[in-house]
Amino acid sequence: MLPQRLAGVLAALVLSALPACSSGADEPDAAPPTTTTAPPPVTVAPAVGPTGAVSHGTLVVDGRERSYRLYVPRTLPDGPVPLFVGLHGGTGWGDQLAANDHIEGLAESNGFLVVHPDGVRVAGGPGGVWNGGVCCAVAAREGVDDVGFVDALLDRITADHDVDPRRVFAFGHSNGGIMSYRLACELADRIVGIGVVAGTLGVDRCEPERPVSVIHVHGTADENVPLAGGRGARSIAGVDFPPPRDGFAVLAERDGCPDGEEVTEGDVTTATRAPCRDGAAAAFVSIEGSGHAWPGGTGARSPLVGPPHEGYDATAELVAFLLSHPRP
Repeated sequence: MLPQRLAGVLAALVLSALPACSSGADEPDAAPPTTTTAPPPVTVAPAVGPTGAVSHGTLVVDGRERSYRLYVPRTLPDGPVPLFVGLHGGTGWGDQLAANDHIEGLAESNGFLVVHPDGVRVAGGPGGVWNGGVCCAVAAREGVDDVGFVDALLDRITADHDVDPRRVFAFGHSNGGIMSYRLACELADRIVGIGVVAGTLGVDRCEPERPVSVIHVHGTADENVPLAGGRGARSIAGVDFPPPRDGFAVLAERDGCPDGEEVTEGDVTTATRAPCRDGAAAAFVSIEGSGHAWPGGTGARSPLVGPPHEGYDATAELVAFLLSHPRP
């Protein structure tokens, strides 16, 4: 069933009928809203054991061989299905994030595809990084075209499977969350919505061609990508990150979202800005006392990221939110 916190937020969106407006004085000219109410929320079935097919593939983009992990459920509904693109954190890899975020169990029970691509490998380890703009490592230094990689990967998957272009979503952790924002800014003709965990906007210009829904989850005790911005005490990137809320606000304003309303349940505060243009929505979720690890994840308790927050399932929440906001 739909997670309790997100069910309350989505119910509020359905009841809302506020006209969409801009909160940024310097926002570029935007088309008038074509949708003034949010679409009905999607009920997400609980995760089950992922018994579908896992495959690994490669493709060459900009002279580099790139790799990915694709999960196809054992059974899929008739017609086009959603696709989720999961982007690992810095020094992570696709198989590693898949084991941590457990989205493949939700793919099995809800009938969608999920692909976990690999970033450019960092020397001396199995993991890689993404060129999110502000970071990270070799991918940013060498100007790797990761937007082009994801674009080509979508071409590959849509050629082999019946993908619904109205429901193509990207999500990511840390460096992968930074990359998700970049995709929203530069690949909005294909990316319908993004889910960001412990990331921030890392490019100077963000002018998406179309509205892109966003749900951003961040811990108040994150010492890798601090909520206030800057260089965190546990950061391995060595970067002064822009404040995460600022980047979220930029995308929400580009989407034509109204001012937000906050709802607090326990240690979780959700600030929702909706309805936005074309049925999009934006929600910023802050978790009191949570660090950099994926909330509800099953990854190792690394001293670099701290323990995962156990009272919030970030994967289930972002899947429910994004599926509830397809493109018209």
